[in-house]
Amino acid sequence: MTAELVRGQNHPLSQSRLEIRISAGMPVAAAAALSDENGRIHGTEWVAHPGAPVQPGLEVSRQAAADHRLAVDLDAMTEAVHRVSVLLALPAPDGGAGPARFGAVAAPFVAVTGLDGTEVASYTITGLDLESAVVALELYRRQGAWKVRAVGQGYAGGLAELFADQGLSEAAQLAAGIDEAVARGLARSVQAPPPRTSEGDRSRQAAAPAVGPDQGSVPQGAPGPVPPAYGGQPSGGPQPAYGAATDPHAASGGPVNYSHPGRQTSAPPPPPPAAPPARPGQPAQPVAGDATGWSMEERLYNQVWGMFEDLARTTAAYRSAVDFAESRMDKELEQALSDPRSRIGGQGDAAREAARARYSQLVDQARASLDRDVAQLVAESQVVEPALPPAFARWDNPCWHAYRVPMEIPMALRLGDLRLPEAEAIRVPMLLRLPLERGLWIDSGRTDSLDGTFTDSHDMRRLAMDTAVAHAARLLAVYPADEFTVHVVDPAGSGAQALAPLSQTGVLAGPPAQGAAGVTEVLARLIQRVDLVQMALRGGAPDALPPGFDTAQQLLIVNDFPHGFDDRAVNQLRYLVDEGPAVGVHLMLVADREESAGYGPLLDPLWRALLRLTPVPDDHLADPWVGHAWTYEPPTVPHGSEVLRQVLTKVAEARRTWNR
Repeated sequence: MTAELVRGQNHPLSQSRLEIRISAGMPVAAAAALSDENGRIHGTEWVAHPGAPVQPGLEVSRQAAADHRLAVDLDAMTEAVHRVSVLLALPAPDGGAGPARFGAVAAPFVAVTGLDGTEVASYTITGLDLESAVVALELYRRQGAWKVRAVGQGYAGGLAELFADQGLSEAAQLAAGIDEAVARGLARSVQAPPPRTSEGDRSRQAAAPAVGPDQGSVPQGAPGPVPPAYGGQPSGGPQPAYGAATDPHAASGGPVNYSHPGRQTSAPPPPPPAAPPARPGQPAQPVAGDATGWSMEERLYNQVWGMFEDLARTTAAYRSAVDFAESRMDKELEQALSDPRSRIGGQGDAAREAARARYSQLVDQARASLDRDVAQLVAESQVVEPALPPAFARWDNPCWHAYRVPMEIPMALRLGDLRLPEAEAIRVPMLLRLPLERGLWIDSGRTDSLDGTFTDSHDMRRLAMDTAVAHAARLLAVYPADEFTVHVVDPAGSGAQALAPLSQTGVLAGPPAQGAAGVTEVLARLIQRVDLVQMALRGGAPDALPPGFDTAQQLLIVNDFPHGFDDRAVNQLRYLVDEGPAVGVHLMLVADREESAGYGPLLDPLWRALLRLTPVPDDHLADPWVGHAWTYEPPTVPHGSEVLRQVLTKVAEARRTWNR
């Protein structure tokens, strides 16, 4: 259970490798300082900050941002270190613009989490006013054990006063160096986001994909992307990131644990090579994997989530500026029309022209800022995309041609791309954290796409099944051999052509079930599996499952739902949707909701529990804090490419080798 701390309160820490997650109402610089038992910092090498982000046992972000993830390894601390202080500072105002005190922004939120994202303790820093730097919290050693304490000590004199208070003789020089590192543009240059409510506080969520307004609360923990992912829980949004789990995934044949797969627990690897120094006034060159994380995979995941956030915020700033310009022009036009003197002669026309000119000037300035930020994100995307591992990569990425069945479960899975109409040049990967925490609904009922083309119902069903197969193939490809099993229910046999890559390569658990009898048999088998695992886990005896029990994650693909389903089968499906994900049973529905309206409210809870995806571009997804309507683009296999069959063939070969 998370400990919600108040100022001065402490809480014990049972883990040595931790993350400090920070969420603020605007970009802030984050740092971490090591000190002795008296709270004294012995030198600048005892401080990790944007200019020197890596110190023994510490890694902080290189950028000023509204959200941070700091890596801490307490076991890597020397005996001389007794405290680790987490510091936040507002970047030095540029030309007098921007807030210079924490009292003018939303209260920062800080959380201590395990490597799996589970919160240990959290603290909302309230009561700040004139302070521009603050000691948020500290991890301290007491009698051989570590604890966390909520501090919230602010300094109106900024970082220089803060460091001086902790006994650092080079306080002013270090503070100036941090300000310079932030000002050099090491961070992405984007506008500050609008204030966020507690519901949109991404620090309490993990990144995950976006969800639509009809899909209920965000269940997934990343952005996720966020994420996206991405609007749902992201995480992701998001997602985010882009779950709340603690132990590694059990190996086949051993004790069953369906919690989130464990992450690498060694100290963070060295940071990626620094980008070439930028020319004065130019943004820094992007580098793949420049976000924080314990592995390159996690760095790339966090970087993608950061790109999603940056695009959301810079677009929000543009839209806000346009709204302000329109409101100001309307007000000026109203004033001009209300003045009787402006109705005589050309004064009224001149006033209207002046109002429109000011409107155009403001919009042009906002557009120039947006274009600058989007260009930077495009440059970053061009660097990041080729570096993505298969789980994060598009089907046209060359990494699939060198594909090998992995030995570990990845952090997340790419479900497609996200974009906004104001920034058509950039597509952000939509990453969903693994293992799945909610089922997927592939909508076969839409008949038109955003590009104006019309698709008839037959083609939509075919496209929906092709999309479902692509998602299932990717899930099979990113899991280790024999750790992911796919079942198919195709009552009328209408999906045989789309299912051919799965059927012909032999990666399915059995032939697609057809007819009412097939539906009943598959559902009964999966429900029995859910019940057995639940009983074993509740009884504290996960190793007491029957011999030969399949411990792999299970995915059920249902085509053309609800055809072939009676009321009993629908209730069984709802049971799997509600209870299955917690014990490794997941659902992918291919269905037209309008055709299912005859079932009335019976299916409403089922639809709300699933993440809706489409086989054609659609703008039904929303992020959790800004609320943009994101256009989702499904993953497509290049026309004529055999990459999907080649990957599935390797999966099938690895399974046969594993089962020998």
